[in-house]
Order: sequence, then C-alpha cells, then structure tokens
Amino acid sequence: MPIVDIVDLENRKVGVIDLLESVFGVEVNEALIHQAVVAHRANQRAGTHKVKVRSEVAGSGAKPWRQKGTGRARVGSRSSPIWRSGGTVHGPQPRSYAQRLPQKMLLAALRSTLTAQLQESRITVVEEFKLSSHKTREFCVVLEKLQADNSVLIVDNDPDINLQRSCSNLPKVALCSSFELNPYDVLGHKRILISAEAARKCCEELV
Repeated sequence: MPIVDIVDLENRKVGVIDLLESVFGVEVNEALIHQAVVAHRANQRAGTHKVKVRSEVAGSGAKPWRQKGTGRARVGSRSSPIWRSGGTVHGPQPRSYAQRLPQKMLLAALRSTLTAQLQESRITVVEEFKLSSHKTREFCVVLEKLQADNSVLIVDNDPDINLQRSCSNLPKVALCSSFELNPYDVLGHKRILISAEAARKCCEELV
C-alpha cells in the first residue's frame, strides 16, 4: 500500500496518507491508456468540416455549349469538379468522431495513469486548498513553495471560489474536481496537486 506524505500550502509535512494498492499501485497498462487518450481526443472533435459537392456550388445548371461541333471538350455543367469553382469530390462532410469507451476500461486506464504518475513522484497530496485570497499572485507563491509552478493539475472534491479565481488566469494550471478526473488530464500535466479528501475519494470511487 503506497504511503504518501501530506503537506500544507507551505510545503511542510503534516501527516501521511495510505493510498489503496488497487488504485495507486496497479500494473500500468500502456495500451489501455493509449486507447483512453485516443477516445478522449476523438470526443473533443467537432466534426463540422464541410465542402460543397457539385449540386451545392453556385452557378447555372445549363450546359455551357453544345455537345458537338465546337472543337472543345464536351461539358455538361459549370459545377463539374474539374472546373475552377466547381464542386469537390470525396471531400469531408459533417460526421461524429465520438468513441465510446466502456466504463470499466476508463476506470482501469485512470488507475494506470495515477499509478504511473505516483511512481514518477509527480503527485503531491495537499492537506487542503484553503486560500485567504483570490489573487493569482498569491497563488503563484503557493505553487512555487510546492515546486509545482509549471504544468499543474489541481484536484479537489469541491473547489472553493478563491481557488477557482486564483488559477483561472494561469494558462498552465488546470483545476478539476475528483469526479471529473480523466486519464487525459492526468497524463497531460507534469505535476498533480490533489487534496487529501480528493485522494480518499478516488480510493473509494476507483476501486
């Protein structure tokens, strides 16, 4: 069972927490993680790409010139794909890129990513994120003390308004609740700051 130190916002050790082996100590399944990341990115695609086919481009449907006798190639419409400003052949059309990943596979991928990040000492358990102010400058000082001032994911059960406002202007800091945690966000950040209550909640929900 992994035993991790609990620190406060001053990066001082205030206790320890026992993390479940079945959540933070499983065998890392790289193939499953890859599948979960591909599905997550596919679900983010809008799929609104569209080109006009020959029936949708502007222009008359009349035959430009008669079939025979002009010496030119026979043409039936100005919207022909071989003409300038004609329609597009086999172009992209609106579609859904959504991929459905079974819930058990998604949870297993999340356990693998949490284990991988913990093995690389990228997870820090914070006692609680109680900030006295919503100012970003003061929160940056906290991140520096926690040695997490670059590419940080902050996980809390119910983030308060000060935490939400203080990190909203930081482009490399993301905030999510323990219910929204997913493998893509876990892997997409170099450091993870998780509150003690959120860590316990993950141990309960991801078993």
